[in-house]
Amino acid sequence: MHRIKRLPQLMHSLKARLIISAMLLVLVLLPIVGVTLNDAFKLQVKSASVKELKAYVYSILAVTEVDNQQLLMPEVLLENQFNVIQSGLYALITVPVKPSAPLATDTTDNFAAKLVENNAIESKAVENQPTTLVQQTNPSNNSARKVAWRSNSLLGIDLSAAITTAVHTAAMFPQPEKGQGQFSEIMLNGEPHLVYGFSASFETEQLNKLGQPQLTRFPFTVYIIKDQSDYQLQVEAFNQQLWRWLLILMAALLSIQLLWLWWTLKPLTRLQRELAAIENGQAKQLDEHYPSELNAVAKQLNTLLNTEQNQRKRYRNSLADLAHSLKTPLAVIQSQKDLSPQSFEQVNQINRIIGHQLKRAQSAAGSAWHLGVAVVDVSDKLVRNLPKIYCQPRITISEDVDRNAVFKGDASDLTEILGNLLDNACKAANAQVLLQVKTQQAQLIITIEDDGVGIDEALHTQIFERGTRADTYQQGHGIGLAIVRDLVDSYQGQLTVSRSTALGGAKFQLIFTV
Repeated sequence: MHRIKRLPQLMHSLKARLIISAMLLVLVLLPIVGVTLNDAFKLQVKSASVKELKAYVYSILAVTEVDNQQLLMPEVLLENQFNVIQSGLYALITVPVKPSAPLATDTTDNFAAKLVENNAIESKAVENQPTTLVQQTNPSNNSARKVAWRSNSLLGIDLSAAITTAVHTAAMFPQPEKGQGQFSEIMLNGEPHLVYGFSASFETEQLNKLGQPQLTRFPFTVYIIKDQSDYQLQVEAFNQQLWRWLLILMAALLSIQLLWLWWTLKPLTRLQRELAAIENGQAKQLDEHYPSELNAVAKQLNTLLNTEQNQRKRYRNSLADLAHSLKTPLAVIQSQKDLSPQSFEQVNQINRIIGHQLKRAQSAAGSAWHLGVAVVDVSDKLVRNLPKIYCQPRITISEDVDRNAVFKGDASDLTEILGNLLDNACKAANAQVLLQVKTQQAQLIITIEDDGVGIDEALHTQIFERGTRADTYQQGHGIGLAIVRDLVDSYQGQLTVSRSTALGGAKFQLIFTV
């Protein structure tokens, strides 16, 4: 279920699309080719079987004789399978019954009953054989036919069952037109058999009672019945070979296509890896050794990075120059002895505003996509130095920091954020401060807690206003939390204040998207 939910997300990947399309091409095209080849082979084998049955028909016709409107057949045929009982190759000859015969309108069930009786008697000629009927399969012609001769291989076989369980819609042996052949399939002894029927007619010229020559016809139909076992064996053997090699070919093609896709998409993977390195602050530019289609993109990205870095550097230098030029006049004003307390307070306020705005303007949040700093590099320095400042009473700072956590931004911004929050926590704490850093579900979560008296819920919003402090703290928050709030907002992060369940004091939590 989880993989199904991820399917729309995977379809946004160019690599996934190429792999899926390549697999579909192989997994759909090759089975279609296999089915087509299998059908073509079946048709070829069946065509060969029909030709074989035709050859047997001609061999039967070659030894067939008619004398005085009676069929004469040799006791032994040249093809030995016709002489061996139930050999799998059978021959049958039928002749039409004269319309005056009372049995001409017999149904299929009557015919089946007569065939059962007829199968017990071995006949070599028509005059020695009981009359047996085969109804014509053509619906427009209801004439009946009788079995005039059958090969010795048919002894012990119930032809009635074969006729009433034909594979095709016609419930009888095929009855082709004179001079034509017809192919069909039947079930004989529970096994599928091929049947080929061919209709012919012997024409002889005889003298009638008046002594005049008269042309007489002896129509008959020869049926050759052959077991499909050889046909099935050939088809099964071909199927095994075909699908075995198709599977091998499918695996080979999939492997080749996957290797080809890996080689083709390798520059994109390298580009993605280098962009991630730039984003994490591990590199400053892209390698320009890419294929021609990507080389231009890499050059433009490098130009953009250089331009942005130079512009940010000039912007910060300009702000530093501005701050320096403002500090000197402000220092001169503050040094005046006749300056009133109100004026002195306003000058200090101007200093704080300048500092706040400089910090805000120098933030690298706008370029955070290609910056990155390990949180532990900043947090370790602060945790080592702050206890030295807050030694009376002694403050202990505990760390639970993910060593692989990365802040997507500038190191100075992270130092400003953590420094202000840890500094305020040390001011408010009685003895203990806890710093937790973890990465969870593509988010960087930083939590700072203390064991002080906490912050009144009514002040949770006000303490982030510039110049506002929490009365419960011995030392005010002042401009520090306002700077933190502005920096967090510039990185589209979240900053919340609550009560610490672990230590009982205030809890500041920062959430950034990574």
